[in-house]
Amino acid sequence: MFEEGNSIRCNLRGKFKKEFGMKKDKLFALDMAAVGDVVDIDLNDDGTGTVYNIEKRKNYLSRKAPRLKGASYRGERLEQIIASNIDKFFVISSVEYPSFNNRVIDRLIVTGESSHIETFLIINKIDLIEKNDITFWIDLYRSIGYKVFTTSALTGEGIDDLKKELSGKINLFLGHSGVGKSSLLNQLFGLELNIGDISTFSSKGTHTTVTSVILSVAKNTYVIDTPGIREIDPYGIKKEDLGHFFIEFSEYINGCKFSTCTHNHEPECAVAKAVEEGKISLERYDSYLKILNTVEEDMIY
Repeated sequence: MFEEGNSIRCNLRGKFKKEFGMKKDKLFALDMAAVGDVVDIDLNDDGTGTVYNIEKRKNYLSRKAPRLKGASYRGERLEQIIASNIDKFFVISSVEYPSFNNRVIDRLIVTGESSHIETFLIINKIDLIEKNDITFWIDLYRSIGYKVFTTSALTGEGIDDLKKELSGKINLFLGHSGVGKSSLLNQLFGLELNIGDISTFSSKGTHTTVTSVILSVAKNTYVIDTPGIREIDPYGIKKEDLGHFFIEFSEYINGCKFSTCTHNHEPECAVAKAVEEGKISLERYDSYLKILNTVEEDMIY
């Protein structure tokens, strides 16, 4: 943790662990304390600290953790908190190596929207656009209403604009392994984070950030750097709520015949009609349906 600019290694008090071991809704949380939390500590003689209180979070971003070995009863899914108290959430992808993947981006966007965190998109390695022309996707996300930064840690393109957006905020960076988060942060703030190689077998990135960490990068400016992910499932979303996190659906949702419409098979669905009329992109709707099929009905809320 940080205190007046200094980093202090801390542990949770034993009694505190028990108190925060179970959420009020009876679903276990995988993480009791998360990067970004504001905490109260007691300083120990050896310079370490003991956390005895976590302040109320203004927000947090989480995902469904994998099922625990031996889990069998209905609803047993843990919530893994990725970070808390976030001002801006930056979904990071790359043009190539690894290839641009709109479905991963959409899952990350849903995770941010469902947490009510302002969400942005960074498309890194824009210098490789001749190898994989993703202009269509850049234009699509901008037309929906997302601010898209096209960057290159190699050429410096887009770095100044992104740096301005980060200033004075607590920013979360999250994306696929290998998209260049560490290289981007090094270019932005003159850091010396380790940079991983791309696997020659899978063309996917290898993890260089092994745990989430909050970095003080400039005055009043922080970046939460997270390990690269391979997949993510948003946590705590019901089928009938998913459409609210595809922001271009909002104009049409109230026109559906049923208030619990999942915009899939129901009659008189205004969202499906908008797709047919070209008002909502088929690519985003297809992505929506794929996420919808992974929403578990046996979750206990």
